[in-house]
Amino acid sequence: MTKKTKKVILITFACILAALLVATIVVPSVEKEESIQETMKDAVLHESNKVSLFGMEVNPGLISAFVITGILFVVALIIRIFVIPKFTIIPGKFQAMLEKLVGLFTGIAETNSPHRPNVLSAYIFVAAVYIFFSTLFEMFGIQAVTTNGTPVSLPAPLSDINGAIAMGGMTYLFILSGGIIANKARGAVNSLKDFSLPISMSFRLFGAMLSGLLVTELVYYVQALSYVLPLIVGVLFTLLHAFIQSYVLITLASIFYGEVTEPHVKKPKKGKNK
Repeated sequence: MTKKTKKVILITFACILAALLVATIVVPSVEKEESIQETMKDAVLHESNKVSLFGMEVNPGLISAFVITGILFVVALIIRIFVIPKFTIIPGKFQAMLEKLVGLFTGIAETNSPHRPNVLSAYIFVAAVYIFFSTLFEMFGIQAVTTNGTPVSLPAPLSDINGAIAMGGMTYLFILSGGIIANKARGAVNSLKDFSLPISMSFRLFGAMLSGLLVTELVYYVQALSYVLPLIVGVLFTLLHAFIQSYVLITLASIFYGEVTEPHVKKPKKGKNK
């Protein structure tokens, strides 16, 4: 890339930023119908902003979960049907990226659960991809209409306490079932000892996702801070949460899964001394 090309790119980027800044100042702000306390309370409890789904009032996070699940399913289907059969011995860029990604999760599974890594690697891969992309989903600002007729941006699915509990509970059931299959009753007992695991996982996910949402809402609400800063804050918080929460959950899940599925070896009894 020549110096002239770099200069043109920098000038274009600066012009775009300037245009966005001018637009945020010139365009009049919409009057806020709720106080900041009501906005944050509804972000946690979802008492007023409900969305209609087949005639039922549901939280916007459920719509987000359905949308991101459908998108990931379609993308996975396309990759499996049209991309993977065309893999070659000498990989291209996309094939190399997929192989490195799969190898990363396989390595984590083999490190923490060397005796049963295959199922674990598949689960932590799916869980990490879902957490990562569902967290990034809120950056797109997709709008929905509430039952009150007001627009609302669809949040990250895990910023809803119900979504976080579902993710934590499903991970715990995966660990419990692995322990039962590997070590029968002993594995079940070892899994049931950590009964607080789904609670800690759920509230860790919920707290991390909600903190970013509340900070972004606060920055948007205060008009003095609502120029350019929300873009920086929103992107930084969202990316950090996407990476950190994906890493934390797959690490905890793989460690606990490795513990409950570890083969039990009976120690030989020592003979009595003559």
